[in-house]
Amino acid sequence: MQRILLESLEKKAAYLRKIPLRELIFNFIVLIFVVILLLLPTGFQENSYPDSMRAVVKVLEVNNDNVSKTVSFVFEGEQVCKVEILDGSFKGQQTFAHNRFMGRLEMDKSFVEGDKALAVIDYTDQNIRNVTMIDHYRINLESILIGIFAIFLILFARWTGAKALLSFLMTVLMIWKLLIPLLLKGWNPIIISLYFVVTATSIIIFMVGGLNRQSMAAVLGSLSGTLLTTILAIVFGHSFKIHGAVLPYSESLLYAGYAHLNLTEILIAVVFIASAGAVMDLAMDIAAAVHEVVENKPDITRAEAILSGLNVGRTVVGTMTTTLLFAYTGGYISLLMFFMAQGTPVVDIFNLKYVSMEIMHTIVGSFGLVAVAPFTALASGILLTKRPV
Repeated sequence: MQRILLESLEKKAAYLRKIPLRELIFNFIVLIFVVILLLLPTGFQENSYPDSMRAVVKVLEVNNDNVSKTVSFVFEGEQVCKVEILDGSFKGQQTFAHNRFMGRLEMDKSFVEGDKALAVIDYTDQNIRNVTMIDHYRINLESILIGIFAIFLILFARWTGAKALLSFLMTVLMIWKLLIPLLLKGWNPIIISLYFVVTATSIIIFMVGGLNRQSMAAVLGSLSGTLLTTILAIVFGHSFKIHGAVLPYSESLLYAGYAHLNLTEILIAVVFIASAGAVMDLAMDIAAAVHEVVENKPDITRAEAILSGLNVGRTVVGTMTTTLLFAYTGGYISLLMFFMAQGTPVVDIFNLKYVSMEIMHTIVGSFGLVAVAPFTALASGILLTKRPV
C-alpha cells in the first residue's frame, strides 16, 4: 500500500515539475488576487437591522387557515408555520414563523411540514419577537452541486481543471466585488464593463492556456471580437430606442435610491458582457487548432496556418451563433408561449421591446463571433509559425 502511495506521489510530483515555473508564479499571483477580492468590501452594507439575525429553520407544522386562493394557483393571506431553529444563538428553540403571500406566483413561496427554510429572527434581549420566512433553504444543495462539479472537473482535466475553477471563482468575485459596486456608484457602465471583459478574458485565457503564444493569439482574437461587439452594441443600443428598464429588477433599482443610473448604457454593457464567454471560447478553439496543426507540421507557412484557422472558424461559428440564440432566448420561452396562446401577430412580437432586445443581443453577439474567427486565425498564423510565407 505504501509503495502504491509513493508511486502516486512521485507521478504527481513529476507532473508538477513539467509545469513551467512562470505559469506557477502567474497562477499564484491570480490566487493572491482572488484572496484580496474575497477580503475586499463592496462598500455597500448588507440590509440588516439591529436585533435581527438570519437562521435556518425546519418546518414542524403548517397552518393555512388564513390563506385564500385568488385563482387556482395564486394565494393571498398568511401562512403560519411552527418551526425549529437549527443554527445561531436560538438553536433548538421552537417558535412560530409567518409567511405572507403577495398574490404574485413568481415571488410567493409555500411551505409544508419537513421543509427547511431561511428565516429572519427579530429579537429583544435574547427573546424572540417575530420570525419571518424568507425562502426555502437551498445553500446546502448548491454547495453539493458545486462540489461534485469541481471534483469531476479536476478528475477529468487535472491541473487545467484546477485552473478553470480558480478562474471561475475569480470571475464571480470580480463581478460581485468590482463590477457591480462600480456600476451602482454611477461609473460609466460601458467603460467599466469593457475594462472588466478585457481583464477577465486575458487572465482566464492565460490561466487555462498557459503563458504562451497560443494564449496570446486567443487573447488578441477574443478582444478584437469583443471590441466589435462593443461598438455595435453602442450603435444599435441607442438606435433601437430600448430603455434599460427592460432588464429584470431595473425599475426596482431606480426606486431603491439609484435613479441616477443610466440603465440604457447598462443594457448596452450587458450585450457585450454576455457574448464575451462565447467569443473567448471560439478564440481559444481556433488558436488551439492552429497550434496543433503547427505542432504536427512545423514547416507550415503562415498563409497555410491562417487558412487552417479560417477553415476551423467557419465550422465552429455556425454552431456558436446558435448557442447564443439558445442562451439568450431560453429565458423567454414562457413569454413566447404567452404570445402564441393569445394569438399575437408576429409583427407585434418582433417589434416588442423585450423581443427586440433579444434580437439585438443575439445578432450583435453573433457579429463578434464571426469577427473573432479571422482575427484569431490571423494572430495564430503569425505568432505560432516560423516560416513567413
